[in-house]
Amino acid sequence: MGPAIKLPLLSITLHFLILISHAFAQSIIQISPHKIPDRKIRVDDDGLYCDSWRFSVETNDAGIWSYIPSRCVKFVQDYMTGDRYSSDSDVVSEFCLDFIKTVNVSGDGKDAWVFDIDETLLTNLPYYVVHGFGSEIFDEKSFDDWVDLAEAPALPASLNLYNELKQLGFKIFLLTGRSEFQRNATVKNLLFSGYSGWEKLILRSHLDQGKPATVYKSEKRLELVNEGYRIHGSSGDQWSDLQGFAVAERSFKLPNPMYYIA
Repeated sequence: MGPAIKLPLLSITLHFLILISHAFAQSIIQISPHKIPDRKIRVDDDGLYCDSWRFSVETNDAGIWSYIPSRCVKFVQDYMTGDRYSSDSDVVSEFCLDFIKTVNVSGDGKDAWVFDIDETLLTNLPYYVVHGFGSEIFDEKSFDDWVDLAEAPALPASLNLYNELKQLGFKIFLLTGRSEFQRNATVKNLLFSGYSGWEKLILRSHLDQGKPATVYKSEKRLELVNEGYRIHGSSGDQWSDLQGFAVAERSFKLPNPMYYIA
């Protein structure tokens, strides 16, 4: 007799609790929607759009792209020539320095750091000032002429990082997409800009021509690993500088909204 009475009461109680829980959940869900602002980017708001566009290309969400949107030329110009670009580069360098403090440099000459060159150690901003800050399709001939001048200035944040790594005993490898015929101009430019004492400067040989940057740079890093080097860090302005195989323990992406290399 007792169990026959308790079962209906238990069922009613559970049903009541479910109704309360459902109502409470509904009340929470319905409290806030009218308070959430509409975050759609206004079509005519170039500054906001271009800032979001820059975020998307820096995080590689945009994928492959050939030139910056015409509406963002002024935005990229202001970014590259203003305080924001140098500040972003400084912050990346600071994170590199924080990481370096955690590395136990063994002293056996096998602790390595890999740097890209263009828009990493050197800035080609003087070239891009007269070539639309990336709004024009890349012209290999005119860029090669610029490289031959050997006048690209150093990125101050990268030069400071470079010198700190040298002082701590890291072996520094420069791995660039530039071709072998540009070696002399590249060395001249690096020395002119304050860089010295690197372990090896690696440029594309005739066998590397036509390879995607990710493949080419991965293969060269693997050669270093096979030689016994421990690649603790890698710095580059392109994701193709950093991704692939034989990657560094930590990779650091520098800002570059002017061009993309796959």
